[in-house]
Amino acid sequence: MWIPTLTDTDQPRYLALVDAITRAIACGELQPGARLPPQRRLAWALGWNPSTTMQAYREAARRHLVAGEVGRGTYVLAGSQEATLFRLQHADEQASRIDLRTNVPAIDHLGEQDAQALSWLLESRQAIRMQGYLSAADLLQARVQGAAWLKGRGLDVSVEQIMLCTGAQQGLFTVLLSLCQAGDTVLVEAFTAPGIKAACAQLRLPMQGVAMDDEGILAQDFERMIRATGARVAVLTPTLQNPTAAVMSVERKQAIARIARHHGVQVIEDDVYGALTASPPLHRYMPELGVLITSLSKTVAAGVRLGWIVASPSVLARIDPYAQSAHWGVSPLCLAIACQWISDGTAQARLQWQTAEVTRRWRLARKLLGPAMDPADAPSPHIWVTLAGGAEGCRAVGVEVVPADVFAVKSTPSHAVRISLTAAASAQVLKVALQRIACLQHP
Repeated sequence: MWIPTLTDTDQPRYLALVDAITRAIACGELQPGARLPPQRRLAWALGWNPSTTMQAYREAARRHLVAGEVGRGTYVLAGSQEATLFRLQHADEQASRIDLRTNVPAIDHLGEQDAQALSWLLESRQAIRMQGYLSAADLLQARVQGAAWLKGRGLDVSVEQIMLCTGAQQGLFTVLLSLCQAGDTVLVEAFTAPGIKAACAQLRLPMQGVAMDDEGILAQDFERMIRATGARVAVLTPTLQNPTAAVMSVERKQAIARIARHHGVQVIEDDVYGALTASPPLHRYMPELGVLITSLSKTVAAGVRLGWIVASPSVLARIDPYAQSAHWGVSPLCLAIACQWISDGTAQARLQWQTAEVTRRWRLARKLLGPAMDPADAPSPHIWVTLAGGAEGCRAVGVEVVPADVFAVKSTPSHAVRISLTAAASAQVLKVALQRIACLQHP
């Protein structure tokens, strides 16, 4: 049984245990998939109250270091590097460094619409909904408004084709849990988002990466990997792919759809960034097999924890046969705000602001890092560039970015990094960070 070595610090005991877990993962003492000691047994070994180890395990799970399974225990997730994307930074680290690691939307610091939404909750007596659960009418309204929102993506869907979820990550986990069994191979992009890797690791789904170019996965390699692995599920981000920011052409999407239909492969499409572009979703070309997952998090407001799963009614019945598990975490207050914003046009206005801010920051990056960026890139909240010093070089000049190996399905030597343009508090802070990075290319 793994027993950590803890040193005396001023921080709470549970955080000291979380730090010990982090160190053990980083040095290889705890490998991905390793099982941690049961909470009570570890508490006994350390001479602690079980509530302290429980608190530590919860915090480690929140940081995406571990995941718990009822009846099976707590297991280490994909790796410490991915977990650092979600780790809280100490104040002294924040003061000296500019963190461009996490893909979060740009923040409108005026916050006028946020204040108006909270006032509306009080004035319309919606705040009383804090005391209740979601009703059937609430769920129907959110599906109706979801269908209206998806029209902006060029999708004409009925409420029977929509299911609620608490954001895209929870939606992805729910879909994979329902459509796959442990051991099933899942095809993903050769470089894929940490959230996708974490979900597959937690569900014991081995991933196989499909080769990519500047549009995303290659159709020929997609078909080759289907034949080689027998995979029946793929998780793809065809529009503003994370981390590469690739956008598939319509022709490429049509080719991928033809291959998927021919082999009966269910494509789960992560479309959280799609609304920032005019590019149609892959789902348009394969509605019978495709599952589209989207939310308001990257385009309207991350705190409005509401998303949608779009698929044929028969597929939705497989995902959530009791029509409960997918939406159990949706807050009635968040749902009320989201529906109001969609119906009165606020959501669209916020999307337009986010799109304009993303474009502004992307153009700044193009100006300062031009040679390192692909000329074919489209405005994106994140960019994928190759730098001589890689992530370590950026860190040396006080900027935190994410190295390629965090996203790689297979270990691949690379100096590429993902830079999250919208992670900076402002365009001014971003400019400082990008100027530092530019010095690495042109000392």
